[in-house]
Amino acid sequence: MSQLSKRHLIGIKGLTERDLHKILDTADQFKQIINRPIKKVPTLRDFTIANVFFENSTRTRLSFELAEKRLSADVINFSASNSSVKKGETLLDTVNNILSMKVDMVVMRHSSPGAPRFLADHIDAHVVNAGDGAHEHPTQALLDSYSIREKFGDVSGRKVAIIGDILHSRVALSNIFALQMLGAEVMVCGPKTLIPRHMEALGVKVELDVRKALQWCDVANVLRIQLERQQLKYFPSLREYSNYFGINKGLLDSLDKEILIMHPGPINRGVELTSDVADSGHSIILDQVENGVAVRMAVIYLLAGRRAS
Repeated sequence: MSQLSKRHLIGIKGLTERDLHKILDTADQFKQIINRPIKKVPTLRDFTIANVFFENSTRTRLSFELAEKRLSADVINFSASNSSVKKGETLLDTVNNILSMKVDMVVMRHSSPGAPRFLADHIDAHVVNAGDGAHEHPTQALLDSYSIREKFGDVSGRKVAIIGDILHSRVALSNIFALQMLGAEVMVCGPKTLIPRHMEALGVKVELDVRKALQWCDVANVLRIQLERQQLKYFPSLREYSNYFGINKGLLDSLDKEILIMHPGPINRGVELTSDVADSGHSIILDQVENGVAVRMAVIYLLAGRRAS
């Protein structure tokens, strides 16, 4: 079994370019498998994976669970919303209790940045970060890069605009790291209040006019406005945000080229995207969902290859 350079997937920043290509190439093989009549392989039949989600999630958790089951792993699902965590149990206590069940891998989502790294430093099982606060969401960035590569043949040389709530987005940071490592140019666009000050230091272009960003890019990755993470009011209203930064069919039709539209979901329809864009031929949002299973299968498979090391 092939291996990655790391024992865990905590963030894109810790991976090498070779790791990224290995994951995307392996995902190609798994995408063929999940489109066969028999979608399951016995690869991880002796492997147990715990999905430990301290934040609510539907799409990411289901995508991981499906990927794990397609690999024939045994799966344990743990949700903090109905657990002893609410009674004061610590993160380490919770995971140690799960590990006592002889778990080989933990897929974790947590509201605190750095929680997956803390876990990886304290347990023997492999750790996959399924999103930690506003820090990183590495498998989302990998599936986004995979989706771009699938449409264009290569990520290198492509211009990708990440539009929306950059400040509170773990997807944005992971995408910036992955896309740059794969040779793409990256721009961020949104209200000035939602763009972190350090963006240009990362080698990223900053644009405050959404039409200019769309005219520049080959791909627009449009992010959800994350009201649940916003402690302050960063813009007057959702209606005003939509007027200045929302993407509609008229705006896309006014460009002198065609671009691809991506979104990590869930979409606030009528805010960042209108339905006639989200459901149009420009959109590869459903491709991203399908590709997410193949990419997560690849990540789990490659990390599991380090068990004997």
